[in-house]
Amino acid sequence: MKNTITSIPEKELNLKVLTKVVINFMKRDIFERYKKTREVTDEDWEFCELIDWHPVDELAPKPEHIKELKKALKETTGKVYNSAEEFFKELDSK
Repeated sequence: MKNTITSIPEKELNLKVLTKVVINFMKRDIFERYKKTREVTDEDWEFCELIDWHPVDELAPKPEHIKELKKALKETTGKVYNSAEEFFKELDSK
């Protein structure tokens, strides 16, 4: 049976929705355990790598990092960075 709105077979659509729900539940579980222990199990790490996510991604930035970022943005060094990663790497080295 096809879903008339998207022309995607209903089973395929249900599988995609179910997959997203399961991933979100797993992420929430891993994140809650990470907040308590600041550790990630090997099994959780495999899952995180698979979906290119880490629980630290969900944490709010530290106030000192925001302060440093604002300071760096105000400086007119004229330096051009090839990527955000390069910018933050230099910022962390200060």
